[in-house]
Amino acid sequence: MATYRHDVLIIGSGAAGLTAALRLPDECQVALLSKGELTSASTYYAQGGVAAVLDQEDSLESHVADTHVAGAGLCQDDAVRFTVENGPDAIRWLIDLGVDFTRFDSGDGSKLPYHLTREGGHSHRRIIHAADATGKAISGTLIEQVCKKENVIRFEHRVAVDLIVQEHDGPQGKEKRCCGAYVHNIQTGETDVILARSVVLATGGASKVYLYTSNPDVATGDGIAMAWRAGCRVANMEFMQFHPTCLYHPKAKSFLVTEAIRGEGGHLLLPNGERFMNRFDERGELAPRDVVARAIDHEMKRLGADCLYLDISHKPADFIIEHFPTVYAKCLQLGLDITRDPIPVVPAAHYTCGGVMINKHGQTDVPGLYAIGETSFTGLHGANRMASNSLLECFVYGKATADHIRAHLDKIPTPRDDNEWDESQVTDSDEDVVISHNWDELRRFMWDYVGIVRTEKRLERALHRAELLKSEIAEYYSNYHISNDLLELRNLVVIAELIIRSAMQRKESRGLHYMRDFPATNEETGNTILTPGTF
Repeated sequence: MATYRHDVLIIGSGAAGLTAALRLPDECQVALLSKGELTSASTYYAQGGVAAVLDQEDSLESHVADTHVAGAGLCQDDAVRFTVENGPDAIRWLIDLGVDFTRFDSGDGSKLPYHLTREGGHSHRRIIHAADATGKAISGTLIEQVCKKENVIRFEHRVAVDLIVQEHDGPQGKEKRCCGAYVHNIQTGETDVILARSVVLATGGASKVYLYTSNPDVATGDGIAMAWRAGCRVANMEFMQFHPTCLYHPKAKSFLVTEAIRGEGGHLLLPNGERFMNRFDERGELAPRDVVARAIDHEMKRLGADCLYLDISHKPADFIIEHFPTVYAKCLQLGLDITRDPIPVVPAAHYTCGGVMINKHGQTDVPGLYAIGETSFTGLHGANRMASNSLLECFVYGKATADHIRAHLDKIPTPRDDNEWDESQVTDSDEDVVISHNWDELRRFMWDYVGIVRTEKRLERALHRAELLKSEIAEYYSNYHISNDLLELRNLVVIAELIIRSAMQRKESRGLHYMRDFPATNEETGNTILTPGTF
């Protein structure tokens, strides 16, 4: 076992974690953890773009209002305004770093200001993008800049096991502070200790708790689960967003078909070629994601269809290839020409709207511990995240967290070196089939019982299975050497229980949470807050 010491430990290498690392001062010694390569984060796969008010005909008030509408009455106005108002500066920062956003082509060979597209829930074109591979462009630029910083030490192929909490003197006396984490090396099997005066959770969301998801394999809710075990409250975990359009093909694992296709005039079609979205919402294909996903799910179940279709082939081929080169190339690789043929699509778990409760500085309930990005609950998204607000949240809160750490770093106590990793009482497992079986069962019952449409009976069944699995997994974890699969499974079962218990508390249908037993939306409502130790 090795022990490393740093000023700040950032767990996660997506937009939020990379932003925090870049925003911290050069004199701050930073450890940056990634489960795989630095690109192993949801940011890298994002296609659409970043929402911000960049056009003179748009306004901050319009962006705020659109976010509130999409959030179905649960967005916190202070969080919405803080994010939206800091949006233009965040985009300028990205441009200054060198992100190559798509510019408007005037047709005469000259490139004018940046091209803005429109997505579901937005009343204006305000999505700045890099064709349909915005995440790759942003991630590549941020990683390039991070690799230039000598104060940032990168730990790749590492997964955090648990947070280290120590007792130290605080402003009001003794307090428990987060002072680092136990970190497992996936390649060598060793577990080390990384001590830090501040820890930032930027591990992304938890959509891998579902059988079908648009997210990469690393999205197993590690940060939320670790924060919960450390004593942090979580909020609104029932609001899991299902992206309406993931490519339906046996060889297209987790490939998302960007919402910008609908923003540029794409039509959703039934198997017989009929459009249907206007029967569900007057905004048609540009309705918010929860409405579109539920409509597709409804039609698939009504017809017994394996998938529905998204068609952009009525647009000129050159337009399609220029605006959606990633989707075009992927589909062509699978034998689909989207300039001629509709794209087979299904909904898939996409985004975790709830998470670890934080303030506008990124602080959690545990001193010394911050959470940003999809791991966190800021109050921005409410009951349904509006398209392209998530990356914006990463940049705004990544900076806010770095600013707060910078301002308080000199006042933070140094962690004690007394937290060794002890595995003297465990052995090698000869029954890893238990892990794969439990992993599959968990994700299947979450998809069947806690998906787009829910009932009380389904939730009760899911909770019963989750509690049994949690007991089995805890026993397994206590007796055998850890592995990445075991750690992810241990975290996923925590996430599953948090989602189920949150869903059981909300006796209404709102946004992403649709209950057949309670189809109406209550006049008065609030956030669903879960506190460790209460169950």
